[in-house]
Amino acid sequence: MRPSSTNDAETLALSALAAAFTDERRAQRFLDLSGIDTEDLRRRAAEPALLAALLRFLEAHEPDLIDVAAAVGVEPADLFAAREELEG
Repeated sequence: MRPSSTNDAETLALSALAAAFTDERRAQRFLDLSGIDTEDLRRRAAEPALLAALLRFLEAHEPDLIDVAAAVGVEPADLFAAREELEG
């Protein structure tokens, strides 16, 4: 399910965000590394830059990337493509 538009990329990234945050340790690691808090995350969740940052975070740790891709029903390469689209 490669994203064919920025809207598709955002939808996929939002799904990845939700899936990533089902694991408390992974969620806390993202918050710690990004320097944002949960309120800021809620406020900025739809921003392409934040979504791209989340996907980069997942790319940096293969087990997380694979887990989240499986949870949203896509291949890891689809998350890479979504990030590239969001950064484009």
